[in-house]
Amino acid sequence: MRRIGSALIDAATASTGGNGDEQAANERFLLDCLRLMVSTPALRARHLDSQYALQQAIVEALGKDATDPDAAFRAQAATSACLAAVHTALTRWVEDDGRTRLPDLLARALTASFGDDAVATHRKD
Repeated sequence: MRRIGSALIDAATASTGGNGDEQAANERFLLDCLRLMVSTPALRARHLDSQYALQQAIVEALGKDATDPDAAFRAQAATSACLAAVHTALTRWVEDDGRTRLPDLLARALTASFGDDAVATHRKD
């Protein structure tokens, strides 16, 4: 959970990063995309499909042996749970109109879901 959560927080940091105007533009672009996704049923369905593909990619990146069904199942369950927490944070970020930093919301959602040890020490850049 910690490895997955940290990677997802790092990805959010990179997606919303930059300096000054660049950071604001990156955040606004992602926020507009998410707002459109939340309000459009076909895009919400596509998002769910993308989450499944992302789940598979994360499980493969974790190096879980496909011949061990138990290990693969645990990795899939952990990844799916992390992605559900991320979805909750993304939805809140849209509702909040981006006032809270996305990486902070992700850390809060992961901690709320899995406890204080679920996320490695989170940097507030």
